[in-house]
Amino acid sequence: MKLMYFAWVREKIGINQETVSPPETVKTISELITWLESRGPEYRAAFENRESIRAAINQTHVDHHSTLEAAAEVAFFPPVTGG
Repeated sequence: MKLMYFAWVREKIGINQETVSPPETVKTISELITWLESRGPEYRAAFENRESIRAAINQTHVDHHSTLEAAAEVAFFPPVTGG
């Protein structure tokens, strides 16, 4: 699955995208975040305030309980603010 990171999520992780193969036990966005956090301090820093992280599966906004079964692409980004 392709993961994409935007704004400060990207800055903390240090890359804008990657292709990963999470374990079969990872079935939701929340479980994917937990798995990513286990990959290193940069991921832990990016997801330390996970409630504020937004996600999209295949370019559709989803919540953290959404399943990954049809996910070809998952994007993570901070909340959007207006100005």
